Amino acid sequence: MFQKIINSFGNAISGLRTVLVEERNFKIELFIGVIVLIFAYYFDFSTVEWILCIVAIVLVLMSEIVNTAIEDLSTKVEPNHDPVIGRIKDMTAGLVLVSSIGALFIGLMVFWNHFL
Repeated sequence: MFQKIINSFGNAISGLRTVLVEERNFKIELFIGVIVLIFAYYFDFSTVEWILCIVAIVLVLMSEIVNTAIEDLSTKVEPNHDPVIGRIKDMTAGLVLVSSIGALFIGLMVFWNHFL
């Protein structure tokens, strides 16, 4: 049982490494997230502000991972152009866009108080 848990963590880390190495957008989003955290430290954010920023960053990164997984699976299932697969890929890209816009608004609201 303990070995299964270790294997699960190993698989998860392998998946994260794959996304980090292969996905340009994930790297960009991770970089922006790190910059946000540096500024959060600089502006001495409250605990609630830290939580909001971390949750927003994590949601964007999670969305990108889901988008990448669904795109890869879709391409494996149907390597040729297919309108249904195209719609599915567009919807998961929309997921990333919605989470990114949400994170942007959270960031603007949290940082706004520190620039007044």
